[in-house]
This record gives sequence, structure tokens and C-alpha cells, in this order.
Amino acid sequence: MGNIEDSEVELRLGRFKGAAKQAGVKLTHQRLEVFRELASSLDHPDAETLLHGVQARLPTVSLDTVYRTLWMLNNLGLICTLGPRRDSVRFDANVAPHHHYVCVACGLVRDFESADFNAVPMPSRVEGFGSVVASHVEIRGICDECAAQQP
Repeated sequence: MGNIEDSEVELRLGRFKGAAKQAGVKLTHQRLEVFRELASSLDHPDAETLLHGVQARLPTVSLDTVYRTLWMLNNLGLICTLGPRRDSVRFDANVAPHHHYVCVACGLVRDFESADFNAVPMPSRVEGFGSVVASHVEIRGICDECAAQQP
């Protein structure tokens, strides 16, 4: 697992503590350790990987605690998700080049095409990771129906 510099981890922990206090979220030792494990990783780990890292320090922490902490952190805007939504993996039979709009509230997914996004050159740093076989843009937002239901 790649690691972040200690000063950046401490900066992230400070933001977490401030946001938790402002939101009235209790700062338990388990929550702090889950956040510390994520904040110190370059690898964008999944919940199971975080669980194993935290269990090295807190053997009694559960996968449920890790997931609940991650979704709380996501709701506070302190972390973001990559890949599928929390409820299920999504599938798409449209194999033509296209992009997606995803509502983060209800999960609505809509395809869209964009010549501009298709023409974005691949940064040389990305090419240094390995070969690129495809790319797409995922725009996340709140759909009109969900927005109309919010106060």
C-alpha cells in the first residue's frame, strides 16, 4: 500500500475532526483509525483492505463499522467514492463510446455523448501506469427529480 506523508495525514485528520465536530458526529477511536488508515493510503482501498489495516491496531473493529464510517465520511464530504454505487454494481449494454451522468441521491444513470470529452488527450503520467484501453467520464450530481424533493 502506498503511503501519504505524515504532515498530509495530520492535515486530513484535522479536517475530519473539524467537520465531525461541526456535524455533531462523535469521534470514536474506531472512526479515527478508519479515517487515519484511508488518509494515509495512496491506493484508494476498498472497505475490506481498510478493515485489515485497522485490525492490525484494533483487532475488534468490524467490517460493518468500517462501512458505516466510510459512508459517514462520504456524507460529510471528506472522502469520495470510485466505481459503482454502494447498493450494486451497474451494467451497461451500450458499448459505443459514451459517458455517464449519475445521480448520487437516487442512482439514476443516463448516457451522454461528448466529442470534447472523447478528445481529451491522455496525460503522459497516466500512460506511465500502463496501457490504456478505454476511458470515460462520470459526472455525479443530483437529478432534477431529487432536487425538487429537497427542502
